[in-house]
Amino acid sequence: MISDLEAISRAVHEGVRAWSAAHGQADIPAWDKAPDWMKASTQESVQFVQANPQADAGAQHEQWMAQRLADGWTYGETRDDDAKHHPMLVPFEDLPEFEKKKDALVCAIVLALS
Repeated sequence: MISDLEAISRAVHEGVRAWSAAHGQADIPAWDKAPDWMKASTQESVQFVQANPQADAGAQHEQWMAQRLADGWTYGETRDDDAKHHPMLVPFEDLPEFEKKKDALVCAIVLALS
């Protein structure tokens, strides 16, 4: 039996994956094929929302950015998981609208399933 954390994390991951694919970003693997660091990152995001249910999408993005930066990621115009470059390592207000909605989606899924 899987834990609630894993079940919610899987749902969040697959929701983000579907949303990203709908916007031309089909590079996120399915949960079962996702690397451990990606699963851990999703679990941290789930735990953040559970601990901060009033946090908005901007706070969720700031938490995600803090995770990435702590893990050695830097801004890069193109996402490169091996080099740890990501184009969304920018302030929330500078994100494209579909990325802002992705952060809101994370919050909504966690709150709906917690």
